[in-house]
Amino acid sequence: MTLTYLLQYGVLKEIFNPTSIRPNLLAGLTVGIVALPLSMALAIASGVPPQHGLYTAIIAGIVIALTGSSRVNIAGPTAAFVVILLPIVEQYGLGGLLISGLMAGVILIVLGLLRLGTLIELVPYPVTIGFPSGIAVVIATTQLKDFFGLSVEASGHSFVERVGAIVQAMPGFHWAELLVALVTLSTLLAWNRLGSRIPSHLVALFIGTMVALLGSQFIAGFSVTTIASAFEYTLDGEPGYGIPPLLPQLMLPWQQPGADGAPIGLSWEMISSLFGAAVAIAMLGAIESLLCAVVSDSMAGTRTDPNRELIGQGIGNIVVPFFGGIPATSAIARSATNVRAGGSTPLASIVHALVILLAILVAAPLLGYIPMAAMAALLMVVAWNMSEARHFLHILKVAPRHDIMVLLTCFSLTVLIDMQVAVAAGMALASMLFIKRMIELTGVKLVNAHQDHVGLDVPNEIMIYDINGPMFFGAAHNALKTLLSIRKDVKVVILDLTDVPMIDMTAMVAMQSIVHNLRRQGVGLVFCGVGAEIRLKLKHADILKGQNIYLKRTIHDSVAAARGMLGGLPGESAE
Repeated sequence: MTLTYLLQYGVLKEIFNPTSIRPNLLAGLTVGIVALPLSMALAIASGVPPQHGLYTAIIAGIVIALTGSSRVNIAGPTAAFVVILLPIVEQYGLGGLLISGLMAGVILIVLGLLRLGTLIELVPYPVTIGFPSGIAVVIATTQLKDFFGLSVEASGHSFVERVGAIVQAMPGFHWAELLVALVTLSTLLAWNRLGSRIPSHLVALFIGTMVALLGSQFIAGFSVTTIASAFEYTLDGEPGYGIPPLLPQLMLPWQQPGADGAPIGLSWEMISSLFGAAVAIAMLGAIESLLCAVVSDSMAGTRTDPNRELIGQGIGNIVVPFFGGIPATSAIARSATNVRAGGSTPLASIVHALVILLAILVAAPLLGYIPMAAMAALLMVVAWNMSEARHFLHILKVAPRHDIMVLLTCFSLTVLIDMQVAVAAGMALASMLFIKRMIELTGVKLVNAHQDHVGLDVPNEIMIYDINGPMFFGAAHNALKTLLSIRKDVKVVILDLTDVPMIDMTAMVAMQSIVHNLRRQGVGLVFCGVGAEIRLKLKHADILKGQNIYLKRTIHDSVAAARGMLGGLPGESAE
């Protein structure tokens, strides 16, 4: 079935196109070099050993490239997930993280099958800025420990508690760790300004690592924590340090350790407790991947099917946990690097994954020398890049008040509470903002009978109300409440529905109330310009039944019918 899927969409044909193989090989090599340290750093920031980030980039990089819609996106671990994954690891361990990622994959496939990708693309701009800005603050805060070489005592899970623990530990900072971090950070910033083709973080990590090695050899008391000293593993019963030089191994997520070190197991209670986290991972992954598709499509001139992309992301996140990978999505920076390097087919993503795989097998011992302080400096820059500080401040300066409220709410909840609450609140606020603006667009306007609005002389006993916009639950009451009280001398009301594209049940109930109210007052009613679909709904709701209710196509016919009703002439039935 998978082969049929790939052949159906021509992926294999693209990969083996002779004219595109060479540029995509080179692009994949470039992105692989870029993604290698980032994947390790993001896994560490998420609370798991660095090899799990590498496994994610390998498996997700291949699976999502083959099953998704985008031809140029590069999938792997991303900074956006850190604020969700770290609390999961602290509470449920690696096993809980892998299970929640698996559940998120299922949710992503459901979203794609329900064709909700186009809706996710419509997430308001303040939401898409508020989330990453909050995430950036959290990432930067979590890296202060390694950046300054602090010994932070165990604290609570909240942002305030973490900051308090860091402040208390700050007087005991380690000067060697801080020196390595500052050298790495300075190199990152300086190299970016040079505009060299060599990735800045590779140069910075190399220099930071050399400073750590030379300092430990020639300076008394100089010691820093490295990947090798911070992480250990067991291979064939023998302990190892740093990153195991092994291919990703097939593993059952529920057999991996929980927070207590024992296999976490699989139960309905576990699934229920992780469901909220899985939804947050899925929603954030969907938003991130589709935003990435928008960016890469604009750069490469391609077109991504959002629903197929969500299905591909879902398939990738279902497969990844069985090889020890953490949740993955398309990464904007790596995808942009791929496009700039000449990537145009999924071959680039596959090659990027193979480069990382080769690095594990060949260079794992060397990767263990990288200082944790240097990785913290790298993540500081990643956090700054994703903070969108310029756009955040611009929204605060020029945006309407409600947009600013949504931005600050998403940002504050992401930082102060957790991402699950922030995702739910952000989407709810975005929906409420949309409804409010639709309500503002929908209204009832009284047409002044003394003005020649319709080219006819309209008597004072006839009132014309022009309804504009969709009549749904949010707008119905606000729009129709004008009709609850009319002048006592009015004998006929004309409702012009020409500009009403839809009507829902709430609006029909409100309309029925208006009809009954007018009937009690002995006022006739003429519906004007009702579309076929709305007419059918009104008929099924029995709103068109009764005396003195008529249906006309044009405003001229409606005024004529209203004049006839004033003169006691019979009109055509609304039925």
